[in-house]
Amino acid sequence: MLRRRAELDHTLALAHADPRLHDILRLGLYQLRCLARVPHHAAVSTSVELARETAGEAAARYVNQALRKLAAARDQVSGAGATHPEWLVRRWRAQFGDLNTDRLVAWNDAKPPLTLQPARWDQRTIRDRLRAAGIEVTEAPFGAGLRLNPAPRTRYPAPAGLPGFTEGGFLVQDAAQALVVRYAAIPTGVWVYDACAAPGGKAVALARAGARVVAGDARLGRLPRLIETTRRCGVAVHLLAADLLSAPFAPGSLQAVLVDAPCTATGTMARHPDARWRLRPGTIARAAERQRRLLAAAAALVAPGGVLVYATCSLEPEENALVVTDMLRRNAEFRRAPPPSLPLGAGVVEGELFTDEGDLFAFPPRHGIDGVYAARLVRSR
Repeated sequence: MLRRRAELDHTLALAHADPRLHDILRLGLYQLRCLARVPHHAAVSTSVELARETAGEAAARYVNQALRKLAAARDQVSGAGATHPEWLVRRWRAQFGDLNTDRLVAWNDAKPPLTLQPARWDQRTIRDRLRAAGIEVTEAPFGAGLRLNPAPRTRYPAPAGLPGFTEGGFLVQDAAQALVVRYAAIPTGVWVYDACAAPGGKAVALARAGARVVAGDARLGRLPRLIETTRRCGVAVHLLAADLLSAPFAPGSLQAVLVDAPCTATGTMARHPDARWRLRPGTIARAAERQRRLLAAAAALVAPGGVLVYATCSLEPEENALVVTDMLRRNAEFRRAPPPSLPLGAGVVEGELFTDEGDLFAFPPRHGIDGVYAARLVRSR
């Protein structure tokens, strides 16, 4: 429904409806026009019940009348309308060109694959257990995890219902995020502060790679998820509730800091289709300003010779390379220090994921994974 919201809104003429009913009407119309398995009477009655619970009897009558009228119409939602905000598409066309933008929009409008990363189990064990349960998997791009590969018209269980989830055999994480941890190349035994750690996938991967991890997050509502992930996956991670801007560490005391900064998430809109409708033209600049503050705070914590890794799941240069360039201009003791190599899958060109500056950058339709950016910096003095 979120991917096709613009088309649905055009049909519904929501300007005349109570805002509390907008999503109910969208869901009802989506079921009427796009889901063959839902009978029309069921779509209408469910929507009417939701409207009654949300806004009362008058609202229920309004939704009933509106959806019954639409159910009787024979036109269908075509799929040819805008599925992203027009200003965002214009921005991408200027940045990536028409062809790449069309491919990116199509990628975002498709259902993304589910990728699993090893935790308590190794990759071979995960594959064998899933296949024994009739669940086909293939290696994810760049050898970063296993991707579920359902046959047409096949529905696999939700992640919590897959063999090995309860035991902590794996965690759900796209290949892009796993590659950030590889790119970080934190040496074994080094203490690393994962400063914006929830939901915990990178903290688990860092610990499995041999780092000693302190994982913190300022978003208190996300801490339970961070705790659950690290405990289920069986890694020894120290957890704390802390804002990076006031982190409880002395300046220059940490060997490594990872800042997976909150961002506009334009690289993960296939996975989070609601994100496209939350953005406004000024959102990117506001996000970049906060990211600059977070990166500056992280830089102050890094010891001489230490590593600072900055990452986002954004495709926007204002949130990525421009944030890093500005930080380097203000902090002459830091320099870019990408890893000499990045373990990739067979047949993949070594430098395919690197920018000219040595930063990590994945473009979803080109690389077949979520969009991601990372820069690896080292403090020289």
